[in-house]
Amino acid sequence: MKTANLPSLRVDPELREAAESVLNKGESLSSFMEQSLRDEVNRRRNRAEFIARGLASRDEAKRTGEYFDADVVHAELRGMLVDAKAKAKNKGAA
Repeated sequence: MKTANLPSLRVDPELREAAESVLNKGESLSSFMEQSLRDEVNRRRNRAEFIARGLASRDEAKRTGEYFDADVVHAELRGMLVDAKAKAKNKGAA
């Protein structure tokens, strides 16, 4: 696969120093910048997908008239979390 270049990036010396100060052992500034770009692309895609799911859910609720009380949903999620923590604790003890 061929590679492509990105435009060069001009930053304040303080930002460059800050970036260099957090590099992992053996990590180059270029690899850090590439990973940061990949992470931000993924974050933006995930955010766009999350918003699209939320809008679709809203539209479905409007269409069907079926809505759920937030307190009921939160209670159900808390119960699921308690169950998951209990299962994880039991797995660790086994």
